Amino acid sequence: MAIDLKGSVACVTGGGRGIGRATAEALAARGARVVIGDLDVHHAEEVARAIGASAVALKLDVADPESFAAFIAEAERLGPVDLLVNNAGIMRTGEFAEQTLHTQHREIAINLGGVVTGMRLVLPGMLERNRGHIVNVASMAGKMSVPGAAVYTATKFGVASLSRAVRAEIAKSKVTITTVLPAAVRTELTSGLGISGVPKSAPEDVAREIVASCRHGRPEVTLPKGLGLFGVLEQGLPEGVGDFVKRAVGAQKRIAPDNAQAKAYQDRTAR
Repeated sequence: MAIDLKGSVACVTGGGRGIGRATAEALAARGARVVIGDLDVHHAEEVARAIGASAVALKLDVADPESFAAFIAEAERLGPVDLLVNNAGIMRTGEFAEQTLHTQHREIAINLGGVVTGMRLVLPGMLERNRGHIVNVASMAGKMSVPGAAVYTATKFGVASLSRAVRAEIAKSKVTITTVLPAAVRTELTSGLGISGVPKSAPEDVAREIVASCRHGRPEVTLPKGLGLFGVLEQGLPEGVGDFVKRAVGAQKRIAPDNAQAKAYQDRTAR
């Protein structure tokens, strides 16, 4: 069921930067009242000021259920939440055995735990009203394993699978859930990565698909179009063949490079 964005209450997590910022701006441009959540609240406030009166900025740690509950409660002061965009996420890179357990658990708590919490908080109300839409921003890494970003890959597989399972549970309702699966997006998360040859999108491209999903409610959307085939190929190939291809193209060194840009992002997300 399509939702009318004009006058709707739309919540965007990780809305202070990149995809989240572009999405908040795109939703506001279509008449939505946008509630922007971000752990770095000053970035969310900058976005809200740029948008104007139709946007509100709040501090949000999606890994903390109490913080997320407070965020949704504040949003509901504007009215029932019609749209939740679970966008917040981080990507830790490096060999699995060399990363700290703390940062690995934090990555899971943000990328997967935050999606679980957000859906759990808004879905009962949406089902009671028989109206609403949830967008879970995953990644093509949710269809293809990525050496050098093992936990990130696992969380995005989890988001895609969670979305699919819950869609099956609520299939008889008019509430919809769309999983958006971009390849590389030109944001801070990919800065410094050796991703030449990988299909890339701008944050605005992803935002456009998120907005469009409010109209069509399709289960999964890949960016660029047609990339879903690569996920099917990965799962159909013998594991040894897939591993050989990834080694041949230097996948791990490309995704976990040693340069200042990549290090700056890793340092920030470790905090």
